Amino acid sequence: MNSLISTIKSCRICEAYLPLGPRPVFVADSAAKILIVGQAPGTKVHASGIPWDDQSGKELRRWLGVDKEDFYNPKLFAIVPMGFCYPGKGKGGDLPPRPECAPLWHHQLLLQMPQIRLTLLIGSYSLDYYLGKSKKKNLTETITAFEEYLPAYFPLVHPSPRNKIWQKKNPWFEQVVVPRLREKVHAIIVNSNP
Repeated sequence: MNSLISTIKSCRICEAYLPLGPRPVFVADSAAKILIVGQAPGTKVHASGIPWDDQSGKELRRWLGVDKEDFYNPKLFAIVPMGFCYPGKGKGGDLPPRPECAPLWHHQLLLQMPQIRLTLLIGSYSLDYYLGKSKKKNLTETITAFEEYLPAYFPLVHPSPRNKIWQKKNPWFEQVVVPRLREKVHAIIVNSNP
């Protein structure tokens, strides 16, 4: 695992497309129990080198019902985004994750993390990649049907402040999905503690 992590950290495959240069941000450990697959680091995360070190991360931790100590415990959570480096700015926000990362690195990392019991798929890029044809016709329908993807996957909307409007239009997410997510996460964490 250490060799693979070093290789990924030194990756320069899409350097020419990265406005801030390569800085792969991820967390992987062979003992991890829950895998978080998000989009790609934003500028704040690129600067700090700490995944989910922003408002989205704060909201995600609230949804999960975990504190920073548990969230950043690599024996509990692996954090492997679809794109490991900040992709740059587009018209409506950050550009999509670079397409090279997931096909190149995800499978190799997953082989080294045999204890993963739940994968949180956050946002449309990870849903497309991991659920493929089993995805519903849109993000809302996929998240509504989250129980269909358990126990392996738990599809989620991105916790970005930009998605507050979506959450207001879909109160069932906070009422039904978030409590179920906390229940699943808590059960795994409790069973992981000696």
